[in-house]
Formats: sequence, C-alpha cells, structure tokens
Amino acid sequence: MSTDYVATNMRNWDERVQDHLVAYGADDFVRDPGAMWAGMEAILLAPYVPGGSFVDVDMAHMQCHIGTDTISFARRGARIVGTDLSGEAIRAARDLAERAGTPNASFVQCANEDAPDVLGRRFDVVFTSVGVLAWLADLDSWARSVQKLLRPGGVFLVYDAHPMLNAMEYEREDGKLVVGEPYFRSDAPGRFDDGVTYASETLMDNAVTYQWPHDLGEILGSLLSAGLRIEAFGEHESIPWKALPAMVLTDAGWALPTGGPRIPLMFSVIARRP
Repeated sequence: MSTDYVATNMRNWDERVQDHLVAYGADDFVRDPGAMWAGMEAILLAPYVPGGSFVDVDMAHMQCHIGTDTISFARRGARIVGTDLSGEAIRAARDLAERAGTPNASFVQCANEDAPDVLGRRFDVVFTSVGVLAWLADLDSWARSVQKLLRPGGVFLVYDAHPMLNAMEYEREDGKLVVGEPYFRSDAPGRFDDGVTYASETLMDNAVTYQWPHDLGEILGSLLSAGLRIEAFGEHESIPWKALPAMVLTDAGWALPTGGPRIPLMFSVIARRP
C-alpha cells in the first residue's frame, strides 16, 4: 500500500478522535458499567465460544478505533487487546479503558500486518467490524495476519458493510437503488474529500481520505487463501447507521423501507483456523 495513502488516512483518523469521543457518547459509556456495544458481533460470535460466554476468552480486536467495542467485550468477561494504526485513537482507547475500570482491555498501536509480531501471541477469537475493510488496500496481507493471530481452532469474525451497499449512489433522495460506485476492486483507491466525518459536522483540516472497494469474492477468497475455513456467512438487512437517505429506523437498526427493492446492507463471515 502506498505510504502516501496511509499517511493521509492516518492524519484524517487522528483528527476524528476528539469528535468521535463526543459523537459516540464516550463519557456516558465509560460511566455506565452495563453499557454494551458490539451487540451483533457478540450474537454472531456466541455460538463459537464455550457456553456462549466470553468470560476468560482471549480476544483480539483489529482496527478498534477508540475502543468502545473492545471495552464492551471486556465487560462481557473477555481478556481482549485492541489494535489500531491511529496513535490518537489508541491513546483515547487506553484512557476510556482506565476510566471504565476494565484492566482486561489493553490497546496497542500497530498496523494489521504487524499485529502478529507486535502482540507476540495467539488468540481464541479475533474480530473486526463496521467500516474497516474499505481502508485496506491488500486483503491477502490482512487475512494472513488474522491466520497468524489465531490459535489452532480459533475463530475470526468480520462484520462490515456489504459490498453491494458500498456500490450504491449515496446521495439520492428519490429512494431508488442505483449503482454509482465500483463494486470490484481496482489498484487505485477512491479519493474522498467530504470535509467532515460521518459522525459530526465539524469541518476537518485533514479531510481527504483514500478507500478501496472489495467484492465478496475477494473478501472470502483472501480468508480461504490464508488457510482459514469458512464456517458461516450471512447477509443482513439492517445496518447500525443511516447509510442511505431512504432508510427507516427499525428495532433491528436502519433498514430499507418495506415494499420496495432491497439489497443486503451488512455481511458477516465466521472463519476458523483448522
């Protein structure tokens, strides 16, 4: 991956942190010991941990951002380490974990490809979720890191926006589903300059980002090529945020209106290291 793309993205993500601490309600989250994020991730992983419990399960959370999902699994009893390339995000995550009183959640700044060597151990469960794959140019390298982080028999979850959703035109107000972005990957990333993050209207100094589309074949193929065995695959009709203007809020999250055309909004993969 071009170091220029990575450096540009990291300046953007470092700048996002303070806004996201406010937008995510981080202060309220750490004050409430019963606050549990990553609900769908826990539901998807529960059948693959002993008794459906995360107590004493060794977990790694790749691309953890400010660590709210990581801390949520610590509150469920896991021993968990979160990794992220953003130094500002890791500093924020460590502060949140200390204030939340979760010493079983730790955080390390590193790239995905460096995580196996930096962490120096293997885990029962590795996961990554919601808005992560678009920031990666090379999924083969990502999948190899996942494989190295897992103990034999360990499981991996990726839960992210569906590539079909990512290919839609996002700004349409007529409710139509129209493909306007690439579905299949290309060597050159897309350049975005939205001015703000998805979580607030604060104008950013480092507004430019670069992102890569990844189709389902590439995602699944990278995990298989790394030697992982796919045990479950799901396509989901709800999503944690309002990704398209026509979406309506339901008990399960944001969804497309009933009676109209529907596409998968999220996908999930459970893979195991044999």
